[in-house]
Amino acid sequence: MSKRKAYPSDLSDARWALIEPTLSAWRQARLDRRPTGQPATVELREIFNAILYVNRTGIAWKYLPHDFPSHNTVYAYYAAWRDEGIFAKIGYDLAGLARVKEGRKPDPTAAVLDTQSVKTSTNVPVTSQGVDAGKKIVGRKRGIITDALGIIIAVIVTAASLSDNAIGTHLLSEAKNAYPTITKAWADTGFKNAVIEHGATLGIDVEVVSRNAEKRGFHVVKRRWVVERSLGWLMLHRRLARDYETLPASSEAMIHIASIDNLAKRITDETTPTWRGTY
Repeated sequence: MSKRKAYPSDLSDARWALIEPTLSAWRQARLDRRPTGQPATVELREIFNAILYVNRTGIAWKYLPHDFPSHNTVYAYYAAWRDEGIFAKIGYDLAGLARVKEGRKPDPTAAVLDTQSVKTSTNVPVTSQGVDAGKKIVGRKRGIITDALGIIIAVIVTAASLSDNAIGTHLLSEAKNAYPTITKAWADTGFKNAVIEHGATLGIDVEVVSRNAEKRGFHVVKRRWVVERSLGWLMLHRRLARDYETLPASSEAMIHIASIDNLAKRITDETTPTWRGTY
């Protein structure tokens, strides 16, 4: 690693050790296909640190500090890892480690679904946006499914106008494909019969959990609080406070990156100083 002064978003040695094998294997596979066989000179750790910096601070790529590799280089690696599913793969690997650390089996048997509508920036194509009539938000909708610990196991980003049912069926299929062990899922009342019926075809018992009508205002709802907390964790990463990504696939990648950051800290019992009061 370079001798530059560290940023709060940088990976520690322990967290980098969790991610490095996957990225090094990816690079070696690329080198094996390269006619010249010349090794790349850029440090993978610095590339990942730069991506975490963007994810955590919310800046545009071209505003990366100059002590990182050039923003064009960083973005090229980011796009390759996004398109080849590297971020998702690292997330799945870390999810298993985090579950084992908590005394669970690597593969979950239960899951929780939820969606979140967010506003978009001016660069997002109109064709990939929509209106969430219920929440009165013009933008995109994030759908995530977590295990019982709140660890994200599947992600989808769509136009905000897409129904929770359509998103829920996709999430259940993706989660079941990654973790055939899942047999139970909980969701809020936005997910209707279509999700329940699709879950049944996959061997997943989907239970809709309603709010307590006798309680007014905010209150913790059984099972649903787990996934709602995970959405809250994502919002600590400023790149996710609004959807800035041109491609929905980039939005999904940014969610995976935030999840990787959180999981790596969870596994190593490390924390990063809050941004408040650091300047």
